[in-house]
Amino acid sequence: MTAPSYAVDLAARLIRCQSVTPAEGGALTLLAQELDALGFDCVWLPFGEGPARIENLFARRGQDGPHFAFAGHTDVVPVGDDSAWRHAPFSGALEDGKLFGRGAADMKGGIAAFVAAVRQFVDLHPAGSISLIITGDEEGDAEYGTVKMVEWMKAHNHLPDLCVVGEPTNPQRLGDVIKNGRRGSLSCQLRVDGVQGHVAYPHLADNPIVRLLAMLAPVNGVTLDDGNDYFDASSAHVTTIDTGNKAGNVIPATVSASFNIRFNTEQRADDLISWLEDHFDQVGGQWQADWRVSAQPFVTPAGPLTDLMKAAIGEVTGMVAELSTSGGTSDARFITHLCPVAEFGLVGQTMHKVDEHVSIDDIDQLTAIYLAMLSRFFEVPR
Repeated sequence: MTAPSYAVDLAARLIRCQSVTPAEGGALTLLAQELDALGFDCVWLPFGEGPARIENLFARRGQDGPHFAFAGHTDVVPVGDDSAWRHAPFSGALEDGKLFGRGAADMKGGIAAFVAAVRQFVDLHPAGSISLIITGDEEGDAEYGTVKMVEWMKAHNHLPDLCVVGEPTNPQRLGDVIKNGRRGSLSCQLRVDGVQGHVAYPHLADNPIVRLLAMLAPVNGVTLDDGNDYFDASSAHVTTIDTGNKAGNVIPATVSASFNIRFNTEQRADDLISWLEDHFDQVGGQWQADWRVSAQPFVTPAGPLTDLMKAAIGEVTGMVAELSTSGGTSDARFITHLCPVAEFGLVGQTMHKVDEHVSIDDIDQLTAIYLAMLSRFFEVPR
């Protein structure tokens, strides 16, 4: 059996680090060792206190421009039922041309590919700068990860010309999709109060569910706009409704619901909140809304960064990558405040699933794509 490439071997070693958010699990330590050997200056950036403390790693090689950055996260989601996995979830097992383990797709395989690409590249081009922005808080609340690293980078004058995030962007095949933007996310927990009473005597009670359903009408499985050149329509969906009421003959005193709005650049979170709170007031009664804006929408328009990425992807795979802003949020939403950013990584079909895995050939091809991006950016003859 042929020995795995450096990229595949590094991905397997990263998978063996049990870095379920917020645990570092040895993954950043492993990367710091690899990058130190390549001449990177590694800076540990811990943020938060106590159980919420998150370890992050910033690594840079070179001090002059131009400056190319890669970004990613070593933290992973929980594995669920260990016994349901074909291979132990942190084994990094290789079988039938696939690498198995939690984080293989999302996104230790991507991190290993860009480290391997940098490893091949640095001897060819000593000028300029390459940096890696690696967080341990992408799968969690993202309060002490990339958002804090971006603040630190600005304060210490680490300003890349562009950044490629190694998220698993491809739905079917390597080379399908570049993510050049993401929708915003607005969540609400809405509570409506009434008066408890016997269901047979409704005039003696005040059923809050009646008002709640009226309040939820504008966000119950609807679209809010027509989208634009980069985004599909903004959408809103109710995710929970709960009274805590186990009796079929009692009108509850209170009812709560949750809903989420995924919104494009046609909308602003503050405007959505104001619109909905005005609507709640019009419905009337006692209500309380707790809002959380976990992401603002952003887009990197088609241009130099996406052109560079598409050219490198086409060179290696022969495919023309589509630009897309679909899916959930990513840490690119923070990096957009630092420099132009877009995402490209492995195939994401198994991310967060039992038996998460990726193709070994895809890891090696992704390494070649990242190397082509670096070569084109730094204009190194190939």
